[in-house]
Amino acid sequence: MSQEKEYGAGQIQVLEGLEAVRKRPAMYIGSTDTRGLHHLVYEVVDNSIDEALAGYCDTIEVTINDDHSVTVSDDGRGIPVDTHAEYDRPALEVIMTVLHAGGKFDNKSYQVSGGLHGVGVSVVNALSKWLEVEVKRDGAVWRHRFDHGEPEADAFREVRTMDPDEETGTEITFWPDDDIFETTEFVYSTLESRLRELAFLNPGVSISLRSEPEDKETTFQYDGGIREFVEYLNETRTVLHDEVVFFDEEVETSDGVVQLEIAMQATDGVQGSVHAFANNINTREGGTHLTGFKTALTRVVNDYASSHGLTSDIDGNLKGEDIREGLTAVISVKHPDPQFEGQTKTKLGNSEVRGIVESAMHEGLGTYLEEHPNVAEAIVSKAVEAAKARMAAKKAEELTRRKSALETTSLPGKLADCQTRDPEEAELFIVEGDSAGGSAKQGRAPEFQAILPLRGKILNVEKNRLDRVLENEQIRNIITAVGTGIGEEFDIEDARYQKVIMMTDADVDGAHIRTLLLTFLYRHMRPLLEAGYVYAAQPPLYRIRYKGETYDAMTEADRERIVEEVCDGNPDQVQRFKGLGEMNPEQLWDTTMNPDNRILKQIAIEDAAAADRMFSVLMGDAVGPRKQFIKEHSTDAEWVDI
Repeated sequence: MSQEKEYGAGQIQVLEGLEAVRKRPAMYIGSTDTRGLHHLVYEVVDNSIDEALAGYCDTIEVTINDDHSVTVSDDGRGIPVDTHAEYDRPALEVIMTVLHAGGKFDNKSYQVSGGLHGVGVSVVNALSKWLEVEVKRDGAVWRHRFDHGEPEADAFREVRTMDPDEETGTEITFWPDDDIFETTEFVYSTLESRLRELAFLNPGVSISLRSEPEDKETTFQYDGGIREFVEYLNETRTVLHDEVVFFDEEVETSDGVVQLEIAMQATDGVQGSVHAFANNINTREGGTHLTGFKTALTRVVNDYASSHGLTSDIDGNLKGEDIREGLTAVISVKHPDPQFEGQTKTKLGNSEVRGIVESAMHEGLGTYLEEHPNVAEAIVSKAVEAAKARMAAKKAEELTRRKSALETTSLPGKLADCQTRDPEEAELFIVEGDSAGGSAKQGRAPEFQAILPLRGKILNVEKNRLDRVLENEQIRNIITAVGTGIGEEFDIEDARYQKVIMMTDADVDGAHIRTLLLTFLYRHMRPLLEAGYVYAAQPPLYRIRYKGETYDAMTEADRERIVEEVCDGNPDQVQRFKGLGEMNPEQLWDTTMNPDNRILKQIAIEDAAAADRMFSVLMGDAVGPRKQFIKEHSTDAEWVDI
């Protein structure tokens, strides 16, 4: 552990008050749905991680309790409890009730921090029905309790003296306010994914997750850090070299020391997987660290390839996309004063970071390739194959690119387009099968709903290069209809529809087609998913009639409930829809397409690394990991079609 630094009430700075959080929670946590709910846990855990980064904490425990509260505890220094001079209240109370109050603003208490805005734990408090804190420090155990963000009268007290061998630390338990959140049910796998990521990014820190209702527990600790992260991402892929290429660097800047780690490993897959983090934050939109990595990677590999005569088969140099094909890489930067662009903190803006990354790559990767010629040749020959495929794909791609988002002459013949030219109003239904497509075309609202029928299953893009992907007529039709282009050419401004709705049967084949479509969209049109433009229609499984009324059941459980509770166990008719094609146009409109009645499921990507690995497991070549996944998750299946 690092040498103790002064960290008391004097280090807590106050920037402004807390009034608006309960009124406009989405401004602070993004949303009040399940995403915002889980964000509360991350805010509290981030404080513990900051203690770990400062060198004072090595164990963090997160527990989902039986009463729907969550407890986060750590063995850090403990939140200061002495009196804050300006507020004449305990520093603990100030931190919990005043927005922008924290020890993160002056670089003295924390050299590196993810929670830079200081809004974290006070926002969690404001959005909780109750919040309790227990702090062990200064030789005593202290407690405080808050009601809807307000400190309870006389709740702050010293409970007991610490035992001689007892460690310092903080334990926070909070009950999310069900008046604010749409759901207060925490999902184990969602928390598990983020905590695993944090454990990879902070080697040596033990992070455990426990669920009392589900009676399960997982502990993550990775002494190998991001090297083990790359190995984890590549578990389902065939690697071209056993050893993960890793190098790190610390560079003194005017802001302080910038720490950089890079780990990478090439695979024989066609999908690349590059993830960039800044101060443990997943910078989904990239930034200067990612730009520096890509630029230097292209230059270093091209320099090696040309000096060793390995690119005589192709015209000109290798492109960045050729070299990144099948490459798995994790870049982690820890900066004392990171500049994040935008509210969501998903793009790093510090200009000096680009140079630091480029320089480290030139030295680290350049040296590695010279010292490991077999690895270098494997990487270059893979990139040369990718370059050849890219050149072939270019010809095919020209067929799919549209000159203008509004030009309709080159749209696919099967597309029944909508009348509106406003993408915000327009919806594209990608429908499984010609018969369902026919019903959808007759039943739709043509003013704003377009229909594109698919014939059969599209290509599994996880296993195929772009040239093969673009030979597939169904995929070409989708690209042309959406209008954005794909891959490096993608431009979301050209999207002709802001709702792209996958409408497939509620059976195993429909689920497979939806997965193939999602794999294509994730790998080649990911910004559509990130913008929230992609949806899955939820057609009902059953239509139940009773005393002149009609009820739709989305699941078997729904059907049983309606039959028992609504129809007294004696319905007039129960109709099972085997597929969309069985519905007449009126039924399809009424149950699945009418904005007033339908249920649409928005497809979002919370964690790119987890999504990346999941697509590899489910859609890639390796059978073993898929078998293991099915074994582990078989009990979660709502229905199985045998």
